[in-house]
Amino acid sequence: MIDTHCHLYDEAFDSDRSAAVSRAIDAGVDTMLLPAIDSLSHHRQEALATAYPQHFRQMMGLHPTSVNADFQKELDIVQHKLFEIENLKVKSETSQERASQDLNNFNFHFSPFNSKKYVAVGEIGLDLYWDKTFLDQQLHVLRQQMLWAEQLGLPVCLHVRKAHNELFGLLRDLNRPQYSGVMHCFGGSVQEAHRAVEMGFHIGIGGVVTYKNATLADVARAVPLDRILLETDSPYLPPVPYRGKRNESSYIPIIADFIATLRGITLQEVADTTTASARQLFRL
Repeated sequence: MIDTHCHLYDEAFDSDRSAAVSRAIDAGVDTMLLPAIDSLSHHRQEALATAYPQHFRQMMGLHPTSVNADFQKELDIVQHKLFEIENLKVKSETSQERASQDLNNFNFHFSPFNSKKYVAVGEIGLDLYWDKTFLDQQLHVLRQQMLWAEQLGLPVCLHVRKAHNELFGLLRDLNRPQYSGVMHCFGGSVQEAHRAVEMGFHIGIGGVVTYKNATLADVARAVPLDRILLETDSPYLPPVPYRGKRNESSYIPIIADFIATLRGITLQEVADTTTASARQLFRL
């Protein structure tokens, strides 16, 4: 199985990161995708992906909650990394030094920056849950990153929180016949899920589907199985019975099994179909 969205580079795993990776692999989750947040986390993400190149693949993008009045510096870094701009070599050396300090229990080397090492532009999107102050900036940053993804032929990984109307408005303005990507940690309605699928998107389903009275269960039953991707968003949003604790990629089978029960099919069918969809979307 594939965890299409996890943050195992997060500080929450500093005490047992290697063990968490081993638990995931032992649970049958042999591929994990690492979305970017901003430049403060890039060096940790890169170190983890390089330490376990057979199990981790990276995304690159600017998370909407990291967009503020001074967003251009962060957006420039994303552009540098995606398009392999030469003047970022100094930054890569600095990142290597920081990563060596932060993850000194890893044996790794850094490969050159290039767009081929990224499987998606993400995570990008809109987040109006806490604050709407920088909505205009978020829309600008999202639009730019979606255009870059199109240029590079990469799918997008969308973070959308309390902003589905704004997102669909932007997608309507871009006016593409189809989109390629996933709406990660989907929090919309069944109707919005169907609309996303019609536009070409996959639906990312994680531990929230197991929560009592979660509307995500209705989504998991309603959308085509081949449009569902499994994810944890670890260390956040663990499935029952681990709710309230740290999430990790080894819990993917719990999510898959819950979806299988919801749909009245086998765990193997969920595993096979979601894995095939992830491999096709991200070209794994």
